Amino acid sequence: MGLAEQVAQRFREVNGDHPMTAADDAYVDAQFVVLEKLCAAHGRDVDDVRRLMLDRRLPLPGYLRSDGAQMVPADLFSLADRAGGPAALRAWFTAHWADPGQGAAEWDAYLSGRYVCLRSVTPETIRRKDELIAAIRAAVDRPEPGAGWARRLHALVDDLDGLEPAFTGYDRLRFGGPTSRDSYVDAVRARFPRPPSGGRVPERAGSAG
Repeated sequence: MGLAEQVAQRFREVNGDHPMTAADDAYVDAQFVVLEKLCAAHGRDVDDVRRLMLDRRLPLPGYLRSDGAQMVPADLFSLADRAGGPAALRAWFTAHWADPGQGAAEWDAYLSGRYVCLRSVTPETIRRKDELIAAIRAAVDRPEPGAGWARRLHALVDDLDGLEPAFTGYDRLRFGGPTSRDSYVDAVRARFPRPPSGGRVPERAGSAG
C-alpha cells in the first residue's frame, strides 16, 4: 500500500467512512489546500510529509475530498516551523498545557486532523476556544435580566465566531452531531437575541426556557 493510501486509511479510521457531497467539496476547496499543491508551494516532498503524518509528527489531512484528494490547511507547516522542526513539535506543543495529560490529549486531537473547528490551529487558539465555550456554557446556565448580561454573552459568542469557520455537513457526520458552532454560536444567538445598542434586552433573553 502506498503512502497516500495509508494516510487515507488512517483518516478513515479516525473519522469514519462518510460520503462527501458536492456542497462539502465546495466548502473544503474554499477553506483548504490539496496536499500536493501545498508541498509544491513550500518546496516539500509530499512523500516525506505523508511519512511525518503516519509517524505522528504532523497532523492528518482535515478532509478527503470526494475524489480522494487529501485536503490540508494552508498553515499546515507553520507550527512545526515555530517549534524548530517536526521532531521538536510534540514537546513544544504539549508544553502549552500545565497538565501533561491534557497536553497529551490535545496533541492526539491535533494529530487527528479533526481540529477543523478553528480557522488557525495553534495551542493559543485551542485554549482560547475552550475558555470561550466554558464561559458561554456558564453564562447560558445562569441567564440574568437586563441588556448588560446579554451583551457580555454576545461578546463571548462573537469571539468564538471569529475563531471558527462555518463547518460543512460532513462534519456533523464525523462528529456524530452538532458542531461547536451549531451549539455555541448559532443556537445561543437564536435563543438569546442580541440587545439593540443602548436599548433593553428582549424579555425572553433573560429566561432559561
